[in-house]
Amino acid sequence: MPKITFITHDETVYEVTADIGASVMDAAFDNSIPGIDADCGGQCACATCHVFIDGDWAAKVPAREEMEESMLELAEGVTEFSRLACQIPITDALDGLKVQLPEAQH
Repeated sequence: MPKITFITHDETVYEVTADIGASVMDAAFDNSIPGIDADCGGQCACATCHVFIDGDWAAKVPAREEMEESMLELAEGVTEFSRLACQIPITDALDGLKVQLPEAQH
């Protein structure tokens, strides 16, 4: 099972294991990571799972699609590394992925 590291705005680190085929949002929600509300349940209909992908990992996750781009317009502090965690499927290639949670979600 791949390991995903979540880092909160205050630098608290949570390392969790994730199921292949689930999303980064699922891994956060299933492990009660603070700052990931997942209000829409992973339907890409809100921005409550906004994360920043660690720069080294940005090229390893799938590119943003149009719906995700639209939802990110609702989030605060969006950067080039902003993603919606519900749109990142877990694969073996993401073992060790690091994501930072925005301060606005805490």
